[in-house]
Amino acid sequence: MKLLLSLALSLVLVQTALTQSPAPSNLAPPIRGFSPDQFAAQRDREAKARAMAQPERIRTYMERMSADPHHAGSAGSRAVAEYASALMKEWGIDARIESFEGLMPYPTARILEMTSPTVFKAKLQEPVLPEDKDTSDAGQLPTFNAYSASGDVTGQLVYVNYGTPDDYETLRKLGIDVRGKIAIARYGNGWRGIKPKLAAENGAIACILYSDPKEDGYYRGDVYPKGPYRPPQGVQRGSVMDMAVYPGDPLSPGWASEKGAKKLSREEAKTLVKIPVMPISYGDAAPLLRALAGPVAPERWRGALALTYHVGPGPATVRLKLDFDWSTKPVHNVIGMIPGSVDKDQWVILGNHHDAWVNGASDPISGASSLMETARVLSRMVKNGWKPKRTIVFALWDGEEFGMIGSTEWVEKNKAELDRKAVAYINTDSNGRGPFGAGGSPLLEQFVNEVLRDVNDPATGKSLLDSPRPKRGGGVGGARLGALGSGSDYVAFFDHVGVSSLNIGFGGDGGGAYHSAYDSFAYFQKFSDADYAYGRTLSQVTSTMLMRLADASLVPLQFGDLSKAVRIYSEEIQKDFPAADLREVAAQLARLSAAARSFDDEAVVACRRTGAGSVEKWNKLNRAIYRAERRLLSPQGLPGREWYKHQIYAPGLYTGYGVKTLPGIREALEAGRSSEASQQAKSLARALKSCAAQVEEAVALMKGL
Repeated sequence: MKLLLSLALSLVLVQTALTQSPAPSNLAPPIRGFSPDQFAAQRDREAKARAMAQPERIRTYMERMSADPHHAGSAGSRAVAEYASALMKEWGIDARIESFEGLMPYPTARILEMTSPTVFKAKLQEPVLPEDKDTSDAGQLPTFNAYSASGDVTGQLVYVNYGTPDDYETLRKLGIDVRGKIAIARYGNGWRGIKPKLAAENGAIACILYSDPKEDGYYRGDVYPKGPYRPPQGVQRGSVMDMAVYPGDPLSPGWASEKGAKKLSREEAKTLVKIPVMPISYGDAAPLLRALAGPVAPERWRGALALTYHVGPGPATVRLKLDFDWSTKPVHNVIGMIPGSVDKDQWVILGNHHDAWVNGASDPISGASSLMETARVLSRMVKNGWKPKRTIVFALWDGEEFGMIGSTEWVEKNKAELDRKAVAYINTDSNGRGPFGAGGSPLLEQFVNEVLRDVNDPATGKSLLDSPRPKRGGGVGGARLGALGSGSDYVAFFDHVGVSSLNIGFGGDGGGAYHSAYDSFAYFQKFSDADYAYGRTLSQVTSTMLMRLADASLVPLQFGDLSKAVRIYSEEIQKDFPAADLREVAAQLARLSAAARSFDDEAVVACRRTGAGSVEKWNKLNRAIYRAERRLLSPQGLPGREWYKHQIYAPGLYTGYGVKTLPGIREALEAGRSSEASQQAKSLARALKSCAAQVEEAVALMKGL
């Protein structure tokens, strides 16, 4: 789903020191959650698992799963699910397909034509390339934006740059009104779904999205098939569902969409776009933009097409006709389990989606193939005698591209069980060559650092912790996790249920093939991780993470980074809004910080007592630890979007994938609703107080061992 890895992943930001107990002089650095006498055996198991990962197998999964178009709701998507499920069963994993349904409209009519001052009819078709056999595959979805409104409208065109709030403010200063007009916006500088949302709110009757070659074409380099960038008739498909209100099936917010389940009407659904919206290529956009008059666009608005960028309105007048079947279609999730030998009711979950807009070699099969290799490796470890203490769950989600439908419906169906059992959720998506990026819950920050310390980068030969990573400020060193917004399947786990989550991956963004018919096996072989070295490394990272989370005597979460993060977010708000009253938040942060210090001190002692205490006592202790993130949820949810319950993180209402930290407070202040901001500050303080109490309970349980 993501536009760029940096959007979906919230990458590493700054240097930080590892906070861990001193290691005995005769041992390597410790592993959080394990006793000193467990380090050697754990490292040996992890090394064996990492050595088993085979790039050639990842290539095999990739070639098979990306061979045909497999968009959600299609027979191709079902075939990919059946292939993955059958492989897991062959490896000895308890695997099954769990099906849901969702409103997933496919287009039935698409017309875009300019009627004056000249006549032009857009091609709306990606050409077949003889160099790439998959571009001629039958069954491709046409170019469209999912959840556009149906309609047949004609109006003058207005160029709105990226279609952001700042851009509409610039139009107002220029004296240009988009009411009754058709807005044309270029992709970039924000999630696609915000562009038609803002166009509608500013009175536009339709919205056209195009890929300008400055961001996504020949300005950056040679275009496909010669180079990796988007060719003139390449089009970025994508959903424009208002996922900042809620993801998943638009007709079943908060409950699972299954046959016979309650459904809203389309008129009641809050996430459907109100106006027609269509994506086009820069080849189709150029004649439209060339026909605009009015003021010359500000310099920062100018792309790389060979024309003078004017704003309009008109004289270019266009007709846009769109219609959709608006039917409910099936989604098929693959769920595989390796049962725990001691704590089978504590789950560690790894997920990636399997549906694509067309063939989807990069997005998502590069990540799905790595997940499959991790499943194979850990199943082999089991056959060789390893018995994970906790249950490991592998999930391949369907319907992610339409709006995280498969994962959201599964979470909504199983939220009570996940509340009890889910230790952590690890998400991957597209994967490519390049540096490692990670976003996630601060509770997992030190855990991630320790895993990066122990896995090597295939390009540098150094540990991933010591290899360069994208981040502000440059340099290498310990990593802080970026904040999670939206854009992939972690959203329901993290924001709705409060499961500590990660979103991780390597390198590239799919280049100019993103969400197009050119995201093929041939493209991936030519321009991405052709030797699957980083697919293998991602499997090594996820297998190490799963083994540690599954086997740690003490679940390896840490609370000091949470209090630090919330303090930083609070200071940012206070700087922007000096009058904001965050005293109660500060008081509860002080309590959480003190509890976190006590937790770290006591955890060192507890890990040396792994032989003490009953299994039941350890189970109770670990449940107290991993359920602490749940205490950061608000039962009422965020104002105006109750589905989002996390008090610390949420996608912004007008940032799409981009995160808003302390969203209840921040968005109320930004909108000038001071009373609401005050109430949200009280709600956050209560959540922090509850989280601190949970950490204090875990400390007491450790002392009771």
